Amino acid sequence: MATSSPWPFIHGERRALLADARTLNTEQWDTASLCGAWTVRDVFAHQTATAMMTPARFFGKLAAVGFRFHDMTAKDIAALNAGGVEETMAVMEKHLAAVTHPPGPIEAMLGEAMVHGEDFRRPLGIRRDYPTEGLVRAADFFKDSNLLIGSKRRIEGLRLRATDTDWSTGAGPEVAGPMVSLLLAITGRRASLPDLSGEGVPILGTRM
Repeated sequence: MATSSPWPFIHGERRALLADARTLNTEQWDTASLCGAWTVRDVFAHQTATAMMTPARFFGKLAAVGFRFHDMTAKDIAALNAGGVEETMAVMEKHLAAVTHPPGPIEAMLGEAMVHGEDFRRPLGIRRDYPTEGLVRAADFFKDSNLLIGSKRRIEGLRLRATDTDWSTGAGPEVAGPMVSLLLAITGRRASLPDLSGEGVPILGTRM
């Protein structure tokens, strides 16, 4: 794991997400994202809520919904969406350089920023060239973590290999592809599968 701070990458992803958000029309905001039942609007609201979060606020909000994480997330999204996208974008702009975060590793924040960035962009056909170091750092974090999304279990017994940078992990049937697509695969996004090749891809697909 790199020792330099991940915050410059996180801040860069927030700025890029806000810039892309400002180009959307009403129909695009209502597009289904790659993330479950969330729309593009919901993903942006979630990223905005995350940028505002502190450990104390996190535990207070979690306690208020009976320690149900997904209910807390849904409540935050609904609150931000209630004000409309212009208001949500204004809130995000105020928190572009914030360094507060929920409890847990900051690398998870970096991974979330990049993965949710693709949840937002891919359905809209928006392309972003993510910084390779950021993608690698996020993948290195998620590959060893089962927290919430089970990434470590998902790729167990497989060898993942990037085709656009010098990165690989694991042993077993190979899954090869661009670094951003491997990151999406590690975090359970089926939309990444067409980008990948190798005998491990069908196995990985059954775990999403």
